Amino acid sequence: MMKKKYIDLDEIIATSSSGFLKKLPSQLVDLMKILIRQERINHILNKYESYEGLEFIRKLNEEFKVKVEYTGLENLPENGRCFFAANHPFGFLDGLILTKTVGEKYGNFKAIGNEAFMLAPQLRPVIAAVNVFGTNPRQYIIELEKVFESDIAVTHFPAGVVSRMKKGIIEDSEWHKSFISRAVKSKRDIVPFYFFGRNSNLFYGVFLLRKMLRISLNLELALLPHEIFNKQNKTIRVKIGKPIPWQTFDKSKSHYDWAQYVKQEVYKLRYPN
Repeated sequence: MMKKKYIDLDEIIATSSSGFLKKLPSQLVDLMKILIRQERINHILNKYESYEGLEFIRKLNEEFKVKVEYTGLENLPENGRCFFAANHPFGFLDGLILTKTVGEKYGNFKAIGNEAFMLAPQLRPVIAAVNVFGTNPRQYIIELEKVFESDIAVTHFPAGVVSRMKKGIIEDSEWHKSFISRAVKSKRDIVPFYFFGRNSNLFYGVFLLRKMLRISLNLELALLPHEIFNKQNKTIRVKIGKPIPWQTFDKSKSHYDWAQYVKQEVYKLRYPN
């Protein structure tokens, strides 16, 4: 049986509206296929094509053989109608762990995630897609509204993008205010998660180099698949904080300022004192 090509860089470039991508030489495109681990990812997606949602996520955890050490599991509330918000140091593995943790506890959940994850049909049932680099189409907005008003758990990385290095410190960029606005509107408490760890020096090196050269294209994103496989057989530490009641977010601060407050609470989980 012919294997499906879930990720096909040639097709993505051919159907892209980017003139820059279409001008890339074939040798560079072939190198990019190696960097994004196209063949390996397609192999995994074919291997587990009959699974979807939480079952698929479980299989991915088995595939990567990543162990998780938890602190604060007792802080997960019995009622899962919350936002489970986390820092974003890895790019995919943290999402895998966050959704598996929430899914195992509550069953149904939705993960607010980059629309790129929709390329994997197995993930579509649990993804509430957003365009993190542009305007969201009306369909995405309608689906998000349905998710927020539902009773299921919602996982989220409010930074929207993977942590980068700034002045020698690896940390999320400023968190978007939208999850605070949604928490207040839908009366959802926020459960903070902190992931210990970082990506490789190569990832941050490419980021710092492109910033130095003033290149706007996020070249380091091509290395995120490499970072996934780089963490096989590793142990990831996760700390879960106590839920922050939605009533906390009153008019004493703007929703933007409250978002940075929650971010600080998440990072305090690393150094509680």
